[in-house]
Amino acid sequence: MEHVVGASSSQTKYFAHSITGRGTRAWEPLAQHLAWVACGPDGGSGSRAFASKFGVPAWGELLGWWHDLGKYSDAFQQYLKASSDEEQGDPHRLDLRGTVDHSTTGAVHAYRKDAARGCLLAYCIAGHHAGLPNWTALPGESGGSSLSSRLAKPPLEATSALQNAPASLLDQPLPPMPLLTLARGDVRRQAFQLAFMVRMLFSCLVDADFLATEAFMDPARAAVRPGTCPTMAELAQKLAQHIAMVSCRRGPNAVVARHRAMVLDACLAAAQREPGLFALTVPTGGGKTLSSMAFALNHAARHSLDRVIVAIPFTSIIEQNAAVYRTALGLDAVLEHHSNLDVRRADEQSVRDRLAAENWDAPVVVTTNVQLLESLFAARPSRCRKLHNIVRSVIVLDEAQALPPNLLAPTLAALHELVTNYGCSIVLCTATQPALEQRSEFPIGLPDPHQIVPAERREELFTALRRVEVEQVGALDDAAVVERLAKHEQVLCVVNTRVHASTLFTSLRHRLEEAVAMHRSGHEIPRAGTCLHLSASMCARHRTALLRVIRRRLARGLPCRVISTQLVEAGVDIDFPVVFRALAGLDSIAQAAGRCNREGKLSVPGRVLVFEPTNAKPPPFLRSAINATAQVLPDHADLLSPAAQHDYFRLHYWDEGQRSGWDRPAGQGADASKVLDCFGDGGALLQFRQAEQLYQLIPDGQHPVFVPYGRVSVRLKRQLLGMPEPPRRGFDRQLQRLVVNLFEHQVQSLHENTLLYPVDRTYGRLVLSNPNAYDRLVGLRLDTAGWDPDELVA
Repeated sequence: MEHVVGASSSQTKYFAHSITGRGTRAWEPLAQHLAWVACGPDGGSGSRAFASKFGVPAWGELLGWWHDLGKYSDAFQQYLKASSDEEQGDPHRLDLRGTVDHSTTGAVHAYRKDAARGCLLAYCIAGHHAGLPNWTALPGESGGSSLSSRLAKPPLEATSALQNAPASLLDQPLPPMPLLTLARGDVRRQAFQLAFMVRMLFSCLVDADFLATEAFMDPARAAVRPGTCPTMAELAQKLAQHIAMVSCRRGPNAVVARHRAMVLDACLAAAQREPGLFALTVPTGGGKTLSSMAFALNHAARHSLDRVIVAIPFTSIIEQNAAVYRTALGLDAVLEHHSNLDVRRADEQSVRDRLAAENWDAPVVVTTNVQLLESLFAARPSRCRKLHNIVRSVIVLDEAQALPPNLLAPTLAALHELVTNYGCSIVLCTATQPALEQRSEFPIGLPDPHQIVPAERREELFTALRRVEVEQVGALDDAAVVERLAKHEQVLCVVNTRVHASTLFTSLRHRLEEAVAMHRSGHEIPRAGTCLHLSASMCARHRTALLRVIRRRLARGLPCRVISTQLVEAGVDIDFPVVFRALAGLDSIAQAAGRCNREGKLSVPGRVLVFEPTNAKPPPFLRSAINATAQVLPDHADLLSPAAQHDYFRLHYWDEGQRSGWDRPAGQGADASKVLDCFGDGGALLQFRQAEQLYQLIPDGQHPVFVPYGRVSVRLKRQLLGMPEPPRRGFDRQLQRLVVNLFEHQVQSLHENTLLYPVDRTYGRLVLSNPNAYDRLVGLRLDTAGWDPDELVA
């Protein structure tokens, strides 16, 4: 469409962006902006190139040409002049600012061209600033915000825009429907697939629009964006050299080292297979972290895939894994993207990382399940920008069995779609028995993933790397648990709630202090030693510092008793000789066992003791898993055996999966939130915003409270309270490592005890007013009854 780029002089009076205080010669011509979004400044990128990765370049290009048709309206051009005018005293000019709808025009034009195909474009165009809309408004939602109402009653300026736009631009034909591999005879599944494609196209458009606008408005920022990256083959070679170097060091015993090498060989062999679904089932300590990356990089190099994405369930271990990958692959190769990311550096590398996080423009991305999976159901442009860069990737789902059962149906449908139509390979990594594979009792599962480690070798692995014995010790009250813990110098106890962890920790500290006093009076006791607490009541910086202390004490053979919530389980690299685990899901018990005799250095098996707390009730979201484990306990003395795990997953995942598949009503099963109902009517009647609201791995209702920890918190708190406007993103990211997330009733408790500054929940942040409410041992304390209000900091 060179005719648009080289528009006639009559078209040069239309602009896309103005620059305050400068004349129109410095403004961006609308024809140039449309061309840059459609095809990029170089004619070979933009939305067309992004969409070409999944076979629909013409769709991506047309979105670029039509997305800003509304800017051809006289009203929008007047708005640009008013917004850039240095004299802001004219009320009429002020009234023009921010009132011109320029995104509906292109949507209306596409829909009028062809209702079926044009509607798919209309979702993207209408939502390219505010987000993908619903087809019909929800109760309580403005009726005018739905796509159906905007198409039926376009704004007055749409008529002006379509009259002014060049005919050669408006007359472009709609492309044929994409050749998706659709589910046969399943209308609901086909509607889901159609919605998935619209979201991918939306990603192409909004990222191209962001980048094109940035290139004109802020070329200095655009120049800092990541440039040439190492190839997948180069990274695979670097990883191989790193693994060889690590293997030469003195590490785990010979048996562990030999079996880790076997896992690595199996991963390298499987990397040569065609893209698709893979499963890597290896017990804890089997070297999954590096071996799965070796598979991913070699597989990507073999099949010319674009990047590797590693998704991890919890932020508590993502920094640990990202550090391992950076050491092996180099700083420039690895993007770490999650809410607790530490971005204190102000150098150019940190700036590039922040820019790359906007659209995952990096060869290796280490992120969380929340970032990856919620983006697949997102409607907002900022969350969707990265989606087209997920296409043709290797996605490693670490601890795949940790996916929430109530969202399994939509989650597995999205993962299957990435493999079916978007050229991805997905690796399901787990230390337990496979849980997400399709089978008769689990029809919504992923079909026939290739087992990287064959079944006979898996049995050998689980036998050879079995380094613990699990004991069922029955019901115990807190006093009995404390007495047992006090007898061990190095012991980890994992429980299900923050309150229970804090209670046990306090009791154990008192017990050890009493023991020290008795020792001084002449009684013989074991060494008391250090007692530590670890939970989400502590901010991320606090937890990171504590984990360093724990590892150091364990390495030096010093006493170390730790009471923790389950955040310590999924991959945290610590190694205790004894672990106590409160009754939980069998997969959680297996993860806790992975913190026991992890490197196989004990001469006897480590001990994992499973107990049923009598003084603490489990949270509601864990009750289903605990009930499934309770049913398994009587029939299996060995809770880590394949038979026990099979029975557990049958009860916890597979039975629930049958209750909520594509053709079953949603309830308390695998789609309890009814996400799939947003795409259940067939055709193009899609509810994007509703799906985003319903698909939440971490439900809304938690509020971040800024807490005082370390010297940096003093400076940040002063800055935050003095800010007259919302904090910058870089500043906000620093705050994220100094917050504790609380539910509404907990926040209300702090308010009632006047422990929070009345900061209007400032820009999403609450600030703890009394530093004494944040305990250096247990984190944020909610048991504030009896505090003297006169001691509170104003």
